[in-house]
Amino acid sequence: MAKIPSTRNAAAIDRFGGPSLLKPRALPMPQCGPSEILIDMHTAGVGVWDTAIRRGEWRAPGRTRFPFIPGVDGAGRVAAVGSRVTRFDVGDRVYAYEFGNSNGGFYADFVVVHQGHAGHVPASMDLRSAGAAAATALTALQGVRALASGRGKTVLVFGGSGAVGTLAVQFAKSHGARVIATASGAKAQRLVRSLGASAVFDARSKHAIVQLRALAPEGIDAVLAFAGGEQLDKCLDSLRPNGRVVYPNGVEPAPRRRKGRRVIAYDAVASPKEFTALARAIKATRLRVPVAARYPLTRAAAAHKRLEAGRIVGRIVLSI
Repeated sequence: MAKIPSTRNAAAIDRFGGPSLLKPRALPMPQCGPSEILIDMHTAGVGVWDTAIRRGEWRAPGRTRFPFIPGVDGAGRVAAVGSRVTRFDVGDRVYAYEFGNSNGGFYADFVVVHQGHAGHVPASMDLRSAGAAAATALTALQGVRALASGRGKTVLVFGGSGAVGTLAVQFAKSHGARVIATASGAKAQRLVRSLGASAVFDARSKHAIVQLRALAPEGIDAVLAFAGGEQLDKCLDSLRPNGRVVYPNGVEPAPRRRKGRRVIAYDAVASPKEFTALARAIKATRLRVPVAARYPLTRAAAAHKRLEAGRIVGRIVLSI
């Protein structure tokens, strides 16, 4: 690897607020702790949680230190390792997910993370896809596992064209489930079908519930929800007794609880065990990671504006 510079390029904020506060900065290079790795970044993911963090709505424990670098996941190559690091060597391709990093987030050309929050990028995956998928693939896979629905079961992925939903459709399909998904617009619906959904409908349509009942006349066994609201609640009327509703924390409004149905909220976990499970799932599924748009690091503010405009099919990333 090349010599590590004394400063790093980043997109950072000096206070919480709108996208325009996210500006290019040159900041001191962080140092690896004993169990940490320094990643020379290739791609960082941009998610709705990043915009909430930028606004100050989601905060890690403790006081936020400014300038603050957003971003919870990304991929690149290991540039340096701490004295106790055993899982990685300099030059390894890695992807990582870490929320509340005291060294700053992933919107930078160099990032320090704990080795337990990183994994080796599978051989079949390029760094751009890995950078787009670290947080979203962990979230999708762990949600599908919580559904406990396999072969012969009917699963509804609500929000199937989003950054997490596009991956959840593929993982649920690989578990043997019949997947029905929601997506708005012809482009999004074509993509979700190509990823393995047996049927797709627009949850915003006035005919949505009629369509769902026609697609699953005997009801659905489980729902994996990546969006909330009135339309989701209407869809849940089709959930069979003892069915499950699973959603990641942060979905608002959260699905309301129903008698005889189990509602499970979860947070995605990054650990060596989970990255190993994810690598197996990526290989078995031949995972495709749809990228909606790419922005350079210097245009992180534009990426946030595009994300907040809505109707994103797949995930937005920063090329670093």
